[in-house]
Amino acid sequence: MDVKIEKLVYGGEGLGHHEGHTVFVPFVLPDEVVTVQPVERKKKFVRGRVSHVLTPSPQRATPPCPHFAVCGGCHYQHIPYEAQLPYKTEILRETFRRLGRVEWGGPIQTHASPPFGYRNRAQWKIRPAGAAAKNAIGYFQAGSSTLCAVDECPVLSPRLAETLAGLRDLLAESRLPAKLREVEAFTDDADRKVLLNASVETFDGPPESLASLLLTALPGVETILLQEISRDRYELFGPGFIHYHAAGNRCRVGHLSFFQVNRFLIEELVHTVLAEERGKLALDLFAGVGLFTLPLAKRFERVVGVESDLAAARDLQANIEESKGNAQQVNAAVESLLTEWQERPDYVVLDPPRAGVSDGALRQLLRLGPPRLAYLSCDPATLARDLRVLTGGLDPAAGPGAYQIAEVHLFDLFPQTYHIESLVRLKRRE
Repeated sequence: MDVKIEKLVYGGEGLGHHEGHTVFVPFVLPDEVVTVQPVERKKKFVRGRVSHVLTPSPQRATPPCPHFAVCGGCHYQHIPYEAQLPYKTEILRETFRRLGRVEWGGPIQTHASPPFGYRNRAQWKIRPAGAAAKNAIGYFQAGSSTLCAVDECPVLSPRLAETLAGLRDLLAESRLPAKLREVEAFTDDADRKVLLNASVETFDGPPESLASLLLTALPGVETILLQEISRDRYELFGPGFIHYHAAGNRCRVGHLSFFQVNRFLIEELVHTVLAEERGKLALDLFAGVGLFTLPLAKRFERVVGVESDLAAARDLQANIEESKGNAQQVNAAVESLLTEWQERPDYVVLDPPRAGVSDGALRQLLRLGPPRLAYLSCDPATLARDLRVLTGGLDPAAGPGAYQIAEVHLFDLFPQTYHIESLVRLKRRE
């Protein structure tokens, strides 16, 4: 079928229509006419792949990565970077309107990143590939568990690119275990030190031997956590963490803790979340290792960082102790803590996972009524859903919600992909 692409939608696809069906297809641009080969048919929509670009957009660019459109990591390398942010901005605005019934007519302030070399964390799959069925390293192909072996990845930091090359060489020389399945690497702010997680089905020798090989062959590796999948067994070699300097603070980041992946925008992200906020009490909900907790403690008389994940909570506690600030760590689910909490905070930071904030937690926030909120989200759909609860959306029967949007920011933490990181600042209605 020949389809004219009308717009880009969240998820990396373009949308068009054909004979009463909505058609979704990746790696396209608005106004392009493409021949689509259907791969999935439903009653109201069709998903497909492009077999020919009949009328290319003048914006269409040549992807710099030879693995683009096979590897499942990137979605927008066919779009010049200066055009990616406007498309993401419109997707964010439309998602607010469609899923949250939140009409935001104000500006969406964009924070651009260098388009390549930005990732400080990567996760590589290792599977048999090629005619010889030797293990190779790379990423899964889009929507599958089939390996796309890669020999380069332009979104990686230089140290991660070096780590990927070193692992590829070790595989080519058959020096790594045959049952090695995954390696994850994370670098510090200077892009020198590396934290490594490696998973094997079963150890075919002493785990010390594998750790020694990785420490010797890969520059900058400071700490290694090996997982034996079959026995759910872990072996640690090294301190168990590296330090990341951000916004005037030093954060300990352990093997199982989350940290922001764009090494260029972390400082700007922290400063924008904090803005000019000051006061007596701040709550940092979904605090992680304390990226926002530590700088908040310099602005507020008391700060409580709430984190349910035990590994991240341990890092958060260590970071609070080292900073000697006035912050407190609470290892608890956010909804559970808020249900028991009685004191009204001056400022609340929300940085939830992709699932967003539970309805119960949102209701407790409405009960507490902090005058100002900052909601940082990695998923526009769940953000729109939660904003509807906080602001009332466009439902005339519900009346105006407790909060109104003051600012919307789009941080492009993931250039070349469809992913959107957004920050919404809200203030309580008078």
